Amino acid sequence: MIVRTRAERAFLPSLNQLLHQFHSFTAANPIPSDYYSFSGPQSYNKYHFYVSLLQSFVSQKAIGPGKKLHARLLLSNLGFDTVLATKLVNLYSVCNHLTNAHKLFDRIPKRNIFLWNILIRGYAWNGPFETAISLYYQMLDYGLLPDNFTFPFVLKACSALSAIDTGREIHKLAVLTGWESDVFVAAGLIDMYSKCSSVHDARSLFDRISNRDVVLWNSMIAAYSQNGRPSDALSLFRDMALEGFRPSEATLVTVISASADAAALPRGREIHGFGWRMGFSSFDKVNTSLVDMYMKSGWVRLARVLFEQLVEKRIVSWNAMISGYAMHGHAIEALSLFDKMKKEAILLPDNITFVGVLSACSHAGMVHEGQRFFDSMQQDFSISPTVQHYTCLIDLLGHAGRLEEAHQLIGTMPMKPDSGVWGALLNGCKIHGDVELGEKALRELINLEPDDAGNYVILSNLYCQARMWEEAAKIRNKMIDRGLKKSIACSWIEVKNYNHAFLVGDLSHPQSDEIYGELERLEGLMQQAGYVPDTMSVFHNVGDDEKRNMVRSHSERLAIAFGLISTPSGARLMVKKNIRVCEDCHVAIKFISRIVNREIIIRDVNRYHYFKDGQCSCRDYW
Repeated sequence: MIVRTRAERAFLPSLNQLLHQFHSFTAANPIPSDYYSFSGPQSYNKYHFYVSLLQSFVSQKAIGPGKKLHARLLLSNLGFDTVLATKLVNLYSVCNHLTNAHKLFDRIPKRNIFLWNILIRGYAWNGPFETAISLYYQMLDYGLLPDNFTFPFVLKACSALSAIDTGREIHKLAVLTGWESDVFVAAGLIDMYSKCSSVHDARSLFDRISNRDVVLWNSMIAAYSQNGRPSDALSLFRDMALEGFRPSEATLVTVISASADAAALPRGREIHGFGWRMGFSSFDKVNTSLVDMYMKSGWVRLARVLFEQLVEKRIVSWNAMISGYAMHGHAIEALSLFDKMKKEAILLPDNITFVGVLSACSHAGMVHEGQRFFDSMQQDFSISPTVQHYTCLIDLLGHAGRLEEAHQLIGTMPMKPDSGVWGALLNGCKIHGDVELGEKALRELINLEPDDAGNYVILSNLYCQARMWEEAAKIRNKMIDRGLKKSIACSWIEVKNYNHAFLVGDLSHPQSDEIYGELERLEGLMQQAGYVPDTMSVFHNVGDDEKRNMVRSHSERLAIAFGLISTPSGARLMVKKNIRVCEDCHVAIKFISRIVNREIIIRDVNRYHYFKDGQCSCRDYW
């Protein structure tokens, strides 16, 4: 007598219908009628036929026919044969039917390492990630040691959870079992340490591995790139090339992205040429990374040319262009490309597409259009808004001065507002001087990010704008009491493959005298052209002369002055800044771009400002 579970008994009544669909699926490979009976001399061949059939279902992720065959095997009392059951667990796992996979796994008396790996992999890929780690420890209790497949799977789960302590324990066992030097295990460890922000541990491991391959190099390069160290990623890429390793497509995608993050256009163009010489010119993933790099480096037209040359425009390619246009303030181009995407692309826009579209509207002050796209996302494309979409819309309303409307929108959000949402509202309050609502936003931000000094600074600046010096002093005293420090404004410019950094009033640069001399020359020409310093950006209760001196030596002006004296006449300048460019510097740079006849790009924490002929791409709306 066959004992069946309740789920199996419920499954059997619809067996005839399931088998009919199963027969349709296998019509291309007719099965003799006697194959459905596991008796007689052909039983061996019949068994292996089902093994092969299940493997084909796995490779095709054919979950429907697989379930139907599972039902047939249950009727034949072969549902728990170890080989067939392992194939079924694999099928359910790769198709993300992990509940079915786990139930079948639990009913199998003999569990080999392959079976454990299948289930751990399924949870490591799809979550819950804690289950993958729990299964790993259950496997150890079962008496099996992990192999070079187990370690990468469970480390992936640790990476997803940033569970570095668990990752270190697993690393110790990898050392004891001799698997640490396996390139795939080592790559998994490097990725785990990288995702847990422990790049030093990742590099120490990388240096210990003698038999490195491209996968390992890629892992370490990606670790640097993902942890805000693009220069180290590019340096390691050079080492990789010098040691004679041919980069893969993944290598180039990573280092091109690192070039974009570093705003290191010369190195990015070198990699572009290198990839072309290595035969990667037709690889769309590489070219999409180039589109993103050129966008982030200010070469918008070149990015569009490369985009149009893509053989296959994937959703990530469209998103890179739309988001790039949005960051540069080219809202019309972003929305026009979005319309083109809807008409020409086979793929529908996704949630990232709409983040780019809403950002474009926000950067251009297109309130009506932004609200229309926000509604269309849900009504026309069935995309539920995420917190990022709400942040974009609240930022749009806040910039436009519709602060109470933005505040009410926060109250309707289906998810808990995060710091980005309240920060967008607080920034809108600063722009329009709404002290009362700004205080409310700060209270929420303190609950979410009690140690973020930037939130206190914004409210302090808001008080200073309103000449509420006493309240501003109280906020700054709170910062002191909590041990919080304001982020120091810093700007960078790359000249001859070297990054030069400047702080406000910086005198440390070897060419400091020439830099300040250039600033003084520009100041005179700007005043002749009608420039009047705006000291509202200096939130200190000091005299006007001291305020003007502080504004003149802001870090972005020092970087621009250095760029002017260090590059050929007419060369484009690209400056990065770690905080928002101030109003007075924005006005000053417009004057400078006209006086020196240069294109100047400022990439601040919020967006790109493209200055040319006395105008900025943001049209003074940022």
